Amino acid sequence: MSRITFRASAYEVKVPATSANLGPGFDCFALALEKRDRYIAQVIDEKELDLDVVGEGADEVPRDEKNLLVKSIYKGWEFLGLTKKEYPGLALRALNNLPHGRGLGSSASAIIGGLILARSLVVGGVDRMNDNDVLTLATEMEGHPDNVAAALHGGAVISWLGNEFADAIKLEVSPRITAVAFIPSNHVPTSKARKMLPESIPHQDAVKNSIHSALLTQALTTRPDLLLTATEDFLHQSYREAAMPKSFALMQKLRAAGVPAFISGAGPTVLALLVDADIHHVDEMGDLIRAAGTGFTVENIDISPTGYQVSNL
Repeated sequence: MSRITFRASAYEVKVPATSANLGPGFDCFALALEKRDRYIAQVIDEKELDLDVVGEGADEVPRDEKNLLVKSIYKGWEFLGLTKKEYPGLALRALNNLPHGRGLGSSASAIIGGLILARSLVVGGVDRMNDNDVLTLATEMEGHPDNVAAALHGGAVISWLGNEFADAIKLEVSPRITAVAFIPSNHVPTSKARKMLPESIPHQDAVKNSIHSALLTQALTTRPDLLLTATEDFLHQSYREAAMPKSFALMQKLRAAGVPAFISGAGPTVLALLVDADIHHVDEMGDLIRAAGTGFTVENIDISPTGYQVSNL
């Protein structure tokens, strides 16, 4: 591989929020949402890390090489052939808009943002590390490809793991579909939520979940009228109820009212998909929120047709 040359200018990348699983599509379906973190990076002469974080999680995330955004940049540089001793000094700004530990893909955002910045700061970086490489590297860091694939490609994605790489198919989401997020004040670590899942489920549940996952492809693209059925899960949500009882209760009330709703990723955010911006349902959901109790912030969020956006500042 030829010698690495760094660009002198700063680069900014904006990465969308993502909602994974979408009900039955555990670890494979995800949706990009138009709520973005912003990251700005520039190579500097001093061989040091100058990291500033504002917004969500600013008081919690590390300010050194343990920061996930920094780890991701270094992961990208390692892929491009650099050793740790060759890493240049870096000025890095993270403007976090996505809440942490809420099931909206904050870790996927940092991972994709870091990898895209890593290649953007290198002359010829895109030729050396294409989007397929980014997806595989991101999956290695995240452990599953769904959120990172949606953050990379936008829209809805179906992702999977091959023998040596991750891959994804992008679905063009029907323009009739919009999203509403019910974001609680509490957070649930993904690691905790995953530990609550059983090693096996009844065969009948597996069959129903497979049917709904297949149906979800059509519901998201050409048959949004099928979303209520297609987003019903039999694989993971009920097993996590104890970790997010208010979220689970809200999801059930929304679904009982005919609103396609599910736990976003590992939770505890609840995401509802509206068809044709049904204002009646929006009002009804407000009533349901009040019935479910306090502690939720309600946000109308557009589905993002695009993944990351990178620009030279």
